[in-house]
Amino acid sequence: MDRTGAPLLVQIQEQLRAAIRDGRLTPGERLPSTRRMAEHLQVSRGTVVEVYEQLVAEGYLDAVVGSGTRVTQFPEGDRRRQLHPSSAPPATSVVRFDFEYGIPDLRSVPLRDWVWAVGEATRTLPTAGLGDEEPAGSPHLREVITAYHRRIRAGCATADSAIVVGGFRQGLAFTLGVLARTGVGAIGLEDPGPREHDRMAERAGLAALPIPADAEGLDVAALHRTSARAVLVTPAHQCPAGVALSPARRRALIAWADEVDGVILEDDYDAEFRYDRHPVGSLQGLAPERVVALGSVSKTLAPAIRIGWLLAPHRFRDVLIEEKQLSSRGAPGLDQEALALLIESGRFDRHLRRMRELYRGRRDVLVRETTALFGPASLRGLAAGCHAVLSLPPPMSTRMPSSRSLERWGSASAASGDTD
Repeated sequence: MDRTGAPLLVQIQEQLRAAIRDGRLTPGERLPSTRRMAEHLQVSRGTVVEVYEQLVAEGYLDAVVGSGTRVTQFPEGDRRRQLHPSSAPPATSVVRFDFEYGIPDLRSVPLRDWVWAVGEATRTLPTAGLGDEEPAGSPHLREVITAYHRRIRAGCATADSAIVVGGFRQGLAFTLGVLARTGVGAIGLEDPGPREHDRMAERAGLAALPIPADAEGLDVAALHRTSARAVLVTPAHQCPAGVALSPARRRALIAWADEVDGVILEDDYDAEFRYDRHPVGSLQGLAPERVVALGSVSKTLAPAIRIGWLLAPHRFRDVLIEEKQLSSRGAPGLDQEALALLIESGRFDRHLRRMRELYRGRRDVLVRETTALFGPASLRGLAAGCHAVLSLPPPMSTRMPSSRSLERWGSASAASGDTD
């Protein structure tokens, strides 16, 4: 192993995956115990435990009490395809290097933990919980989400201020519609930023005003010069530039909201994936009556788990609940209970710790390879999140990276974005 390169945990995972794919480790073969493997590789036992857990979650390994950890028994047809891939040339439309923006590493979704949580929810949910949900969503999940937000994001929301929705986009659509009906005519949107937010604002009847973002985040002085009385920001990790809103800008933004009686929509984008320090505290914790905080588990778990939330000021709570009732029933009640149990059990936190380590390792590979090609100033937005901004020197056509470099890049890809 290269002890100066990618994190040892990532290297061990990749070597075991490769050994299973090419048949050096055969189906049913028992792996050494975590203690013996750690001694052999001269790494900590905790590192090996995390490696095994990750490969179990991905389906490469099976862990059975009393039987140890073994290579998964693939169906024979699947095994043949792995060991003897088709010699037919791939179709030209096949993507070799998946840098798709907006998707977390779906191979790392903690499916076993989710199955456990759904099973527990099914076993413990009262019969009444199988009917229509409360308008604001599961009381249990609202308590758990707000407690989590206070603990991790330095928020100050209570369960009464939380509304469970079917993902970030649904929550944003509800909020934009309510703003339009309560007299707000224009909303500021970060530029650069996701263009779909412009379309959503315009569909709700709001004028979408581009507000420049620079190395300190949203330019609040530029926001002051517009007619906007609402603004959508990504203060923890600006999308796509990757910067955090500076302390001075955070104070200025709240002062702007107080001055114009404005509303700040806080997109908790990439807040959990900070690599150089603890996550930046939320704006909601600083100005709960000025901020609508929006979050979801699409990036932390998977887009298919359509659960998000709004943490709303008291003056907006009832109209947002009414908007939800008229438009959607929200996320399924059983899934809401499962998510509450997953977070309460500590399994959600454990998953996030694994993902931070995984993404940090991929980021390190990406930095090493891209800076070797384009120089140390080529990448920005590296302190958090699952994407980076690459500045390409002109003319790019004369300096296109080789296929070998792209293969190294592919191992580092961890794309992200608003997925729901």
